[in-house]
Amino acid sequence: MVEIAEEKSVPALPPWRLQDFEIGKPLGRGKFGKVYLAREKQSKYIVALKVIFKEQLAKYRLHHQLRREIEIQSSLSHPNVLRLFGWFHDEHRIFLILEYAGRGELFKELRRSEYLSEKRAATYIASLAKALAYCHEKHVIHRDIKPENLLLDLEGRLKIADFGWSVQSRSKRLTMCGTLDYLAPEMVTNKAHDYTVDNWTLGILCYEFLYGVPPFEAESQEDTFKRIVEIDLSFPPTAHVSAEAKDLICRLLVKDSFKRLSLEKILDHPWIIRNADPSGTCIEKGIESK
Repeated sequence: MVEIAEEKSVPALPPWRLQDFEIGKPLGRGKFGKVYLAREKQSKYIVALKVIFKEQLAKYRLHHQLRREIEIQSSLSHPNVLRLFGWFHDEHRIFLILEYAGRGELFKELRRSEYLSEKRAATYIASLAKALAYCHEKHVIHRDIKPENLLLDLEGRLKIADFGWSVQSRSKRLTMCGTLDYLAPEMVTNKAHDYTVDNWTLGILCYEFLYGVPPFEAESQEDTFKRIVEIDLSFPPTAHVSAEAKDLICRLLVKDSFKRLSLEKILDHPWIIRNADPSGTCIEKGIESK
């Protein structure tokens, strides 16, 4: 777990151990390990336990990236950011103690529904804008916002997860990272980038929520890159997407990063005001996918 400054009158907390948890069903599988439902024995608190194999970390030289992920995510506390409560390790594995999001990946719900209603999409975009504004205030850029990295709790509240590509920095960065369909033009062209790459991704997600596919998807990586750089954006004819939603997308998918709509102005956009549920939940209020 994260170290606590030790004072003479305050004994250091003992480290977590696997024996402190009752392990339940698997929740998912990743490249470097698995995630399990777990319950902390003393408090009976339900968590998700992410198990990462040290051998895989060494193979792909990801020790530094994981250390940075732990440092950043454990420092964040926001209703729409998945909490990282602590971590521990044994000879072969590293365990991350994470907040449990009972409805799982938004990606799976989006694939089941094909597309989301404007009310549900706007609620998620508003939640993301609030969470990213909080992260950016702490100089944290996520850099890999996508449906697979967005989880839903039992009330339908969105949680940003997986800070593996995140960075805490006040200056521009040069590392190209993230996922192809969600990359901003400055990343595709190997130019320096800043927090506005997250704003760009909200435009991509808004489109994908409403149409079921990312806007610049193409048959090859080269064609996708070309469409991103040229902002080759088109809207299929459909009755369920309003002109206001398209306006928000167009204001975010702007090549000049300085001209992208700010997170604060996203929350003031007429489409968000008209459609987003202020509670941030999409289950209890009866908002359905279509």
